[in-house]
Amino acid sequence: MAVGIFDSGLGGLTVLDAVTRRLPHVPFVYYGDNDNAPYGVRTADDVYALTVAAVERLWDEGCDLVILACNTASAAALRRMQEAGLPEGKRVLGVFVPLIEALTERQWGDNSPPREVMIKHVALFATPATVSSRAFQRELAFRAIGVDVEAQPCGGLVDAIEAGDEILAEALVRSHVEALLRRMPKPEAAILGCTHYPLMETTFQRALGADVKVYSQASIVAESLADYLERHPGMIGTGAGKTFLTTGVPERVSSKATQFLRRKITFKSA
Repeated sequence: MAVGIFDSGLGGLTVLDAVTRRLPHVPFVYYGDNDNAPYGVRTADDVYALTVAAVERLWDEGCDLVILACNTASAAALRRMQEAGLPEGKRVLGVFVPLIEALTERQWGDNSPPREVMIKHVALFATPATVSSRAFQRELAFRAIGVDVEAQPCGGLVDAIEAGDEILAEALVRSHVEALLRRMPKPEAAILGCTHYPLMETTFQRALGADVKVYSQASIVAESLADYLERHPGMIGTGAGKTFLTTGVPERVSSKATQFLRRKITFKSA
């Protein structure tokens, strides 16, 4: 029994990288729906259907616990899946909640009423689909009051990152940050609401300025998962190691993933 990590493409590898460093004894299966990527420009119904199919495939691999390491999937599908009901013994977790808990300094699973927090002005950088879902604002409202969120859809950034075009990716980050700062000149914190964006964290920080605290998901999700598994040890399988599955062409995805993480990654067909 392994822990499943799902993303529409390669961005979830940043989460996998962090959680395997934090939990080297836990086996993982990574599933990339590269054939249907990117999700950020798809409708909510499309994202939901694709996410359900991916999660069911990971269940078939023996992953009773699946992490949606895709913000678009977390925003458009997670709550809908949970409300529809999951099979007994299966769990699906998203990457939004750990990030919001870190931002609002609440403990994992703290279901107390929303309260005032120190940070009042938050910039959110995410895919167009994540921004339009307003899922981040909805989850934040469950935990905090009085927080102003300005969201910037970062069209084109995921494609540039996956293509390995660093010059274009850096230019897009600067452009998106400038667009947001025109609407919110002095954010106190910035959320990188896509698992691709940690690879551009330095560029975001430079464009935003040293006074803005940048929250990146990979390490936050790793700590939250470690906490969750400590409280639910039955979700941990035996052995270690990683399996990589893709709906795309394995050789092509493997090459891009190796470039993405700068180490050898080998995918096989899902």
